[in-house]
Amino acid sequence: MVVAALADGRESSLKALLDAMNLRPGMADPTNALVPFGDFERLHFARFALLPDTTLGDLEAFDLPRPRVPLYLSFLGECDGPAALQLSEFAQRAGAGLRRIFAHCEDFDEDGDLLAWLEAHDLPVAASYVNRIGRTVRQVRQDSALQRALSSQVPRDIAAAAEDPQALRHRLMAFVQAEQLEGRVLLTSPERTPTGWQIRNWLHAIGIPLIGLVLLPLWIVLAPIVLVMLRAHEKSDPEFCPRPERAAVLQMQQLEDHDLTNSFTALGPVKPGVFRRGLVQLILLLIDYACRHVFGRGHLARVQTIHFARWVFIDDKARVLFASNYDGSHESYMDDFINKAAWGLNLIFSNGFGWPRTDWLLKGGARHELRFKYYQRRHQLPTQVWYKAYPGLTLSDLERNRRIREGFERHAMSDEQAMAWLRLL
Repeated sequence: MVVAALADGRESSLKALLDAMNLRPGMADPTNALVPFGDFERLHFARFALLPDTTLGDLEAFDLPRPRVPLYLSFLGECDGPAALQLSEFAQRAGAGLRRIFAHCEDFDEDGDLLAWLEAHDLPVAASYVNRIGRTVRQVRQDSALQRALSSQVPRDIAAAAEDPQALRHRLMAFVQAEQLEGRVLLTSPERTPTGWQIRNWLHAIGIPLIGLVLLPLWIVLAPIVLVMLRAHEKSDPEFCPRPERAAVLQMQQLEDHDLTNSFTALGPVKPGVFRRGLVQLILLLIDYACRHVFGRGHLARVQTIHFARWVFIDDKARVLFASNYDGSHESYMDDFINKAAWGLNLIFSNGFGWPRTDWLLKGGARHELRFKYYQRRHQLPTQVWYKAYPGLTLSDLERNRRIREGFERHAMSDEQAMAWLRLL
């Protein structure tokens, strides 16, 4: 996630330049001349989004000082493998376009080292979520091609087909093998997970609990104090959830539902004070641990529509940015969280200024449906440019295609298993 302050007076020209990258409002042309996202084989999603201080004025409503922050431009994406390698590819293959874009930023040197500048402005992620860790862009595309090839040869009504399920399956496998020989279907072995990554991930998996165990006596002593302070803050923290301006909502809606998947970008200030700032850092540390080692196999809590999500601190941890890619409409996305993971929203976002009032960190908050929906819409920001590597495919499609691929690669099936596999097609 590259973030840089915009130079004064450059916002309008930058927006015009970013708009030129799109096929439809907010939807990137994969072959656009500036950053041809479709050329990058490891890139799942990417976006350019301006980050204005639209809600810092809320602090003034409660006689709190409003921090002065610049207007930022953010460039973020989700990729396979190391982020540093992806940045290097961007600099090498889209350097001219990126220079035109970042020339609007106040500290950008058009004659300088682009990669070094990108790396210097790449913000660390406090917590990130991946729907299925290890699933690459290549795998998604190959699984989808296999599904299309197989489905084209399957009768609409499998149960009524005269052909025996086992015979039909063998015929389909022979068909795909012939397609592979002709080069129309490509199926390669999954990429091996780097040993270094596995070691680091294993150390992280055991290291965080071990640190918690060592600090357990301290947690026991501090827990009553923290709970008392938490309740005191919950009772006194301002709640500020006015209805968002209609024009701002309409602007957001014009950028939504051009695909079965949408992007979400939101930014807001952390509640003032050492307690809330420390609490949100601790919670995001735990959220990141859970996303890496508990979730990441097709669901976040009970929510199964999020491809990727991240939380990032900016402005010396005074504000938090949340960015996600999700299936379905914005309204269904919000309802999914309210009905399935309201406690999780409260856990993180109740540390944001103005959040609907919570009880004991987990209760209330997002359960106040109307106030929550007003709050998140007011903090949502337009995504000027958004790219998806596999348009038209939802996570349900990706999971189905994965199961089809697994079934295709099995040597033998029972009649019941063969019929279940055929029904996937």
